[in-house]
Amino acid sequence: MREPALFARWFKNPTSWICWTVFLSALFGLPIDQDRLEIFYQCTGRSAPPVGSFSESWLIVGRRGGKSIILALIAVYLAVFKTWSDRLVPGERGTVLVIAADRRQARVIFRYIAALITQTPLIAPLVDGEVTQDRIDLTNGISIEISTANFRSVRGYTLIACLCDEIAFWQGDDSANPDTEILAAIRPAMTTMQPDAMLLCASSPYARRGALYEAFRKHFGRDDAPVLIWKASTLTMNPSVQQLVIDEAYERDPAKAAAEHGAEFRTDIENFVSSEVVEACITPDRFELPPIGGVIYSGFVDPSGGSADSMTLAISHRDGEKVVLDVVREIKPPFAPDQVPDARFSFLQTLPREALIL
Repeated sequence: MREPALFARWFKNPTSWICWTVFLSALFGLPIDQDRLEIFYQCTGRSAPPVGSFSESWLIVGRRGGKSIILALIAVYLAVFKTWSDRLVPGERGTVLVIAADRRQARVIFRYIAALITQTPLIAPLVDGEVTQDRIDLTNGISIEISTANFRSVRGYTLIACLCDEIAFWQGDDSANPDTEILAAIRPAMTTMQPDAMLLCASSPYARRGALYEAFRKHFGRDDAPVLIWKASTLTMNPSVQQLVIDEAYERDPAKAAAEHGAEFRTDIENFVSSEVVEACITPDRFELPPIGGVIYSGFVDPSGGSADSMTLAISHRDGEKVVLDVVREIKPPFAPDQVPDARFSFLQTLPREALIL
């Protein structure tokens, strides 16, 4: 970032990039100056300095905070300055994959990557062939491509890095391409490139659900977490944004501005009940209760034709003034409805016939 022969002209005002240099230092396990550790504590919720580097990081940062150029910088560093040939067999290419909700959005980061490579004379000769709108091949066996948020399209790659842009706005668990399924398809593609491969997910926050919120809930503020969660407002990461712009956004729509500029998850677009209410009613790590003799159970099935919606089932019983949810089952589409009773709902046959009301 500071080297004139490399990328200094993309980062002309060093003081406006201080918080990003702290993030990069934490990500790659570089020393952090004592006077800048407070930035690390503030943005990670941690109380101790990081030990070592991270192979996975989630950036929950307000809009115009600089996420795209920083992800592009990391992508170029991994593609150009690290050696992967000892882990690639002949004919295999390592890939930096940029994923977004659609190809047009994925090109935002990709254009930064293309500029960083092609407009830097020291590394431009690494380009192998023509740079297209979707792909850059390098002579060192690494390619940089864009893709859409589809769990089928990301399979088959050998990934040295995956950049997931605006993941909070990918389709959720009610779609055919939930964010969790896409991430599940990405992680095995990095296995042979570890420990240096990186999964980087960046977004301004949205609702308190989905993969972004789950990562935040699980890892933010934990000193021993293996995943780096970085949460910061627009102005924290990019002090060059005018305060007046932020103030006007809060005046127009405080809830929206708190998410888009303040990096706060929205509470005004909850589901039927908030996640906190649901979590307060759940015993952690307990997934179902076995049937009890002499107890009257009530069950409910929400059927589905198997093409778009899930088929779900719940079984509960009364315990004094409480209602206990014993079992929840879901089968996600696509599926054949006539195969459901023989699949995940087959346990119903173990219940006493008089115990269940459906």
